[in-house]
Amino acid sequence: MTEYEGRLQAGGRVAMVVSRYHERITSRLLEGAMVACLEAGVPDTDVDVLWVAGAFELGVIVSAAAHSGRYAAIVALGAVIRGATPHFDYVAGETAAALSRAASDALVPVGFGLLTCDTMEQAAARAGGPAGNKGREAAEAALRTADLMRRALDE
Repeated sequence: MTEYEGRLQAGGRVAMVVSRYHERITSRLLEGAMVACLEAGVPDTDVDVLWVAGAFELGVIVSAAAHSGRYAAIVALGAVIRGATPHFDYVAGETAAALSRAASDALVPVGFGLLTCDTMEQAAARAGGPAGNKGREAAEAALRTADLMRRALDE
């Protein structure tokens, strides 16, 4: 039996698609994702940061980036905070579905760094606070998946 597991290492260009909405949170997610890339040996020159207006716009830009053929991995970073209306449910659910579709359709790993929190405090805790940095985790997942695809599926 042969087993494969993705390693945290460079293997091509990386796109960071980042929402400007809740930028205080998303910029910290981006910092964490960049640390993961640095630790994996991805030079800054191999990382493109694509800013979008809000979480809902992540899907179309991630899809376009995935289909461009330029990127070995993509990291989607955003934050949706629950409010008093059902807006949260629509944005969070549709964005998650769009990111999943983009990865599956283009066969490019997409790290899921979309925070879906009840409060801004919860988001801050997950963007470099006590709960870690989900941007870093999303980048690590995308890089490991890209490595696994190269080694196990391209042979």
